[in-house]
Amino acid sequence: MKKIGILTSGGDCGGLNAVVKGAAQMGLTLGIKSYVIPNGYAGLYNLEEFDNLVELTPNRVDFVNSNLAGSEAGHSRVKIKKIDNPEKYERIKRGLKKFDIDGLVISGGDDSGSVMVDLNEHGIKCIHAPKTMDLDLQSYSVGFDSTVNRIAVFAEDIKTTGRTHNRIIIMDVFGRYAGHTAFRSGIAAEADAILIPEIPVNFDVVYEHCKERFMHRVRSSDVKAGTYLVIVAEGLRDASGNELIDETAPPDAFGHKRLAGAGKFVTNQLSARFKADADVKDFMKEQKMFVEGLYEVPEVRAVSPGHLVRCGHSSVYDVNFGKEVGGSAVVLLNNGITGKTVVGVNHGIIEYQDTSEVIKQRHVDLATVSFYEKLGICFGRRPVDKELTFREKTGTIERFM
Repeated sequence: MKKIGILTSGGDCGGLNAVVKGAAQMGLTLGIKSYVIPNGYAGLYNLEEFDNLVELTPNRVDFVNSNLAGSEAGHSRVKIKKIDNPEKYERIKRGLKKFDIDGLVISGGDDSGSVMVDLNEHGIKCIHAPKTMDLDLQSYSVGFDSTVNRIAVFAEDIKTTGRTHNRIIIMDVFGRYAGHTAFRSGIAAEADAILIPEIPVNFDVVYEHCKERFMHRVRSSDVKAGTYLVIVAEGLRDASGNELIDETAPPDAFGHKRLAGAGKFVTNQLSARFKADADVKDFMKEQKMFVEGLYEVPEVRAVSPGHLVRCGHSSVYDVNFGKEVGGSAVVLLNNGITGKTVVGVNHGIIEYQDTSEVIKQRHVDLATVSFYEKLGICFGRRPVDKELTFREKTGTIERFM
């Protein structure tokens, strides 16, 4: 390897600049020149049209701030296989040859990883640095720790508004197929209910939990104040196990149908139950809050932090992990290893797996959900009374796994 290209793909998140910088710094150590391929796979596809690329020289690397989220290399959502050009792979190869690039470090999630597998099968040398804030790959992925920390802060903060107005707050977060972000951030924020794609939601159960806990808090307060917080993943499924699809919107670049809005859906479900429950109006009268025609039941409000959970600053953990997988990717390329994902550095040993295996979906462990049900959190179902067992642990403890 004399020259490598570095690109990032998919959604932005914390830790990506650490991947870029770690790869470039390792390249400098090994005498390999590193170049930014801007705007993900769109930039790669159009590489032969570029007049020049930014080389990550020692001075330029200094300007890459590992602690900032987002990516110095930019992003796009492009599936190479779907490009309607029979010469697409040859076009990419011509672009790489134009700049004498011998291999690629690609950081992305499951969709981006599948493209990397496709490129590698077509003779383009690649190594994958895992990135997804959803944590739904088989390995830890850059972005998750940064994201759940931000969600937890936002969720904890919004309780002040909820309590001030005696509102039920619904916060929806990313997570279409797996609910790791909602699950872990919800626990940290001490949410009352956490709704994830792995568990089809029984809204009667959620309502019972919400009503009992909210009323108890208001009754127990000397100033008649209380709130209730629900964290819901965007991939929420109803009791029949169906996704909430927006049929009016076209699919994205990878063929995924657009989701309709979990936060609004949960808000409507709980609001309807509050309005239909005569006990609630009696409660409002008992607490001297009832105003006929105007304020007869508690308000349910949806909040969506959206892309705020992707931006800002990276967590310490993601910066460390990002540098390790970015630097390791260059080492693997330099040793003739391609088509793999770096899964971590353990006691100085770089560990990797086939990317096709790493990008397989990983879901929230329902046995762990049962543990937290014992702590009083509602997951949209009747609590599963799973007996807790124990054993002495030996070996390395892996985070979030």
